[in-house]
Amino acid sequence: MADTPDAVRDPDLRRRLTTLQERLEVGLPEVDPHRRLVGRPVQYRVISGQTFEVVYREVPSIDEAEVLGVKRLIGQECFCRVAPQTAETLLVRFVVPLTRD
Repeated sequence: MADTPDAVRDPDLRRRLTTLQERLEVGLPEVDPHRRLVGRPVQYRVISGQTFEVVYREVPSIDEAEVLGVKRLIGQECFCRVAPQTAETLLVRFVVPLTRD
């Protein structure tokens, strides 16, 4: 089951997801100087209340430095997967486990 962060009912988890989204939106221009992710369509989803997924679409290319920069913005262990979307663009997916601290 996938929900948008706004549909999450747990107030602590919603606050955590909102903070994460804000960190990405504010910090992305600094870690993405070539604007490969900035301005691209982005989707945020919560999957089964266990993971938070951030998907950037229509990305022309991605560098390891940009992936590492986004991971730093996320600020916790996460995973990144890059897959072809079309012959010219990529899907860049970050998956963040939502384990309780």
